[in-house]
Amino acid sequence: MQDTTVEIQYCVPCGHLPRALDIQKSLLEHFGRRIEGVKLKTGGDGIFTIKVAGEQVYDKSQEFDLQQLIEKIEAKAGAPA
Repeated sequence: MQDTTVEIQYCVPCGHLPRALDIQKSLLEHFGRRIEGVKLKTGGDGIFTIKVAGEQVYDKSQEFDLQQLIEKIEAKAGAPA
């Protein structure tokens, strides 16, 4: 099984924690045990990025689409059991 850890790095001073928590919850509910986990990583300078298995799949300059993010993670996590 590939490493399917998701990492959300967010800017603390910018107040991005609620958004990061919402995304974390959505991903955990959708994937359950098919992913290793969803790690929140603090940051600054306006950062808001999402990585899957170390590969960046989203940054705040892009339009956020949860379904598209789920599809990118599905490609790494494999089909549902």
